[in-house]
Amino acid sequence: MAKGIEIRTSPHLKRVMSVERIMRTVVLALLPICAFAVYQFGLSALLLLLTTTGVSILTEWFFSRRSGQGNTVSNWSVVITGLLLGLTLPPGFPLWMAAVAAFVGVGLGKSLFGGLGYNVMNPALVGRAFVQAAFPVAITTWTPAFAPGRFGELIPSTLTLPFMQPIPVDAWVAGLNMDAWTGATPLAIQKFQHIETPIADVFSGMVAGSAGETSAILILICGLWLAWQKMLDIRIPLSVLAGAVMVALPLWLMDSATYPSPWFVLCSGGLMLAAWFMASDMVASPVTARGAILYGLFIGALTVVIRLFGGLSEGVMYAVLLGNAVGPLISSWTQPRVYGVTRKSADKRDAA
Repeated sequence: MAKGIEIRTSPHLKRVMSVERIMRTVVLALLPICAFAVYQFGLSALLLLLTTTGVSILTEWFFSRRSGQGNTVSNWSVVITGLLLGLTLPPGFPLWMAAVAAFVGVGLGKSLFGGLGYNVMNPALVGRAFVQAAFPVAITTWTPAFAPGRFGELIPSTLTLPFMQPIPVDAWVAGLNMDAWTGATPLAIQKFQHIETPIADVFSGMVAGSAGETSAILILICGLWLAWQKMLDIRIPLSVLAGAVMVALPLWLMDSATYPSPWFVLCSGGLMLAAWFMASDMVASPVTARGAILYGLFIGALTVVIRLFGGLSEGVMYAVLLGNAVGPLISSWTQPRVYGVTRKSADKRDAA
């Protein structure tokens, strides 16, 4: 006898995958990056991550109780927000400013829209965008990596109180006898001085920058592990990196003295972290296959355009937020056609 066809209604689940399990897996993927940030910048980076994560959890708990949703902290999504926010901030960022960023990120970027599954933009980047506008000097003040004594003392600006002026970074660095310190990130040096930091340094993390964006190789390994666990759509990070190369490569071939190489573009700044852990946000990214590719290409290309032609040396934060904003539109444009239905008939049906 011929085997019959068993027809069932959707959803067609291949395996049981709870929200808690997904979020815990993402947290596990972020832990090595957090550990390297602490190793690189010391106690200040540890306190920064604890502050952003702790305030994010408290803010989530407060708003979930006020809205009657119950305890939503247990799904681990807010832990990811706190860790990602801390990783995008300078290691010496004042803790009270980090607390403000966490409160705004969770309160304004997530809870205001209804909580997990309803946020239209990445909450961690919403919080960072707020402090970027509110505290532009503090968020562009960098400290050296692997400073001696980083596990025994804090970066002076870490415990700075509101309306107080911290010890200047140059004066603090002078006391450390670090003659090689430049006071800028590789992106800023390339943009304003047209000097490209060696790829080996930016790839391995031997440079200054935000707490969790310096080691491209570590971020890449953690991101690939997350993709291997099938916890993200790998088309998104690969498309982000491809979009960056599509813009950077022609410019570099035309004028390598002015524009950075594609390898430098991929490994420097926050592009790698954003591609694997922020642009791939399941809630704020398109759900269609073609949409995911277009979304990633848009973010990667826009990042390089802002870096090279904008007033800021880094543009990945704004690129991801703008990508989140146009994500629903991209999804609507790239909806697959129903089998047996022509494009004209589908348009007439939608119009009716």
